[in-house]
Amino acid sequence: MSHQEHVLGIDIGTGSARAGIFTPDGVMLAEAKTPIAMHRPAEHHVEQSSTNIWRAVCSATRRAREAAGVSAASVTRMSVSATCSLVLLDKAYRPLALSPGEEPWDIIVWMDHRATVEAAECTATGGAPLANLGGTMSPEMQMPKLKWLKRHRPALYEQIGYAGDLGDWLGFHCTGSFERSVCMLACKWTFDPRPGHGWDRDFLARIDMADVIERAALPETAQPVGVDLGALTEAAAADLGLTTGCRFSVGMIDAYAGALGTLGRSLTDAPKRRLAVIGGTSTCHIAAQPERCAVPGVWGPYPGALGDAFVANEGGQSITGALLDHLVAMFAAGGEFGDDVHGALSEILLERLAKGDPAPHTHVCPDFIGNRSPLADPEIRGAITGLTLDSPRESFIKVYWAAATALVYGTRAIIDRMNAHGYAIDTLHLSGGHGRSALLRKLYADGTSCRVVISDAPEPVLLGAAVAALGAGVNGDVLGVAKTLAPGEQVQAPDPAMAELHATRYQAFKALYAGRLDG
Repeated sequence: MSHQEHVLGIDIGTGSARAGIFTPDGVMLAEAKTPIAMHRPAEHHVEQSSTNIWRAVCSATRRAREAAGVSAASVTRMSVSATCSLVLLDKAYRPLALSPGEEPWDIIVWMDHRATVEAAECTATGGAPLANLGGTMSPEMQMPKLKWLKRHRPALYEQIGYAGDLGDWLGFHCTGSFERSVCMLACKWTFDPRPGHGWDRDFLARIDMADVIERAALPETAQPVGVDLGALTEAAAADLGLTTGCRFSVGMIDAYAGALGTLGRSLTDAPKRRLAVIGGTSTCHIAAQPERCAVPGVWGPYPGALGDAFVANEGGQSITGALLDHLVAMFAAGGEFGDDVHGALSEILLERLAKGDPAPHTHVCPDFIGNRSPLADPEIRGAITGLTLDSPRESFIKVYWAAATALVYGTRAIIDRMNAHGYAIDTLHLSGGHGRSALLRKLYADGTSCRVVISDAPEPVLLGAAVAALGAGVNGDVLGVAKTLAPGEQVQAPDPAMAELHATRYQAFKALYAGRLDG
């Protein structure tokens, strides 16, 4: 690519679609964001609209390109990172609405837990794909969700002509290609990309989903991240404000894009010691090494999900930033801290922390919608302990502190489990909204006793999508691209003076799980 050419990275998160315009060496020239709508028709049901999301993607893309001051023709490559939400289309490839409304609510969002029973039934089979999922099927994955539709909405299930991860759908919508990303198929669909594996049809038959490959238009092979998917169609180019000279590269799940944008440049250097922590609404923990490494309660091993020659493992917490937002909304005193509640609390708690534990007797179990890792138990619920008759403001500050530490201890529990099964993690590569919080940056270092590496890239997830876009120029060698990126890094070391405080709090945190975290 010449320096007159530019790259578009798209990130479709839970609450917004973002677009970033990059130079070929990874410098972001401009970024724009457009909110996307969410629909909650019933408890544990969360839906979105591909029509609404496409509109948001186009708006963000046009505004980012205009802000960057580059021509439409100069944007020659693009790719996407997206949540692992499930898009449903009918046999004419139009949105297949789950719920009535002005928008066609045709997406089951990743956090939707309607398929908890179906996930448990998948786990009960003991099928071979479970060996790639830490031993337990999650209701956040696609087979349980489709099984729920087949059982509870059979007429709608019969109408499906395409079902795909949000990122794969965007590739289909932009190019017409039915190919799918290895990252998405391996991580969320039970596809095993190893030679001689692929779809386990015996497992699909045992869960009454033998017809899903044909019905969902699933391919027999998966495409590596970063390979060329095709040129934009005339319709897609017109909507995006680009040209048909722009080519779309195979994308990835948003957490993996964050890992690629932060961990990718360092992955070949002591990979067993490194963990990408992508913290936002939820938090994903991604590590990879050349050898296959199975970790109970942690998803994977996933060959190729983060790049060729590496096998990834993924731990996660279903709500993290969303939990802190929920606590702000739940406590009346949350409205007393101005427009930047989290920033104000960060300053208060850092000041108090310099004098000792701000709330030594207050603790939170943060798993308000279940534990993704390392217990893989969607039935766990949250708890707050140690409350007294403090003022509402003081109670809120203490609960917020306890929740923030609990989120970090959830990460520590995942690290403990991974280190007991083939890793030796001592370095965290932090990105997402958590990386912008001074309080959380310090807690991740002190609360896990790990070095925290923070990229100078303003938007590491968008950068990861841009790396995938650039991969097509080097036969999909996305890790090779990542090594050449311009952004530098900053390192925050753990403070030894905080070790005893966090050791005490971590033991109290583990006690909330009645010994289950010691296994």
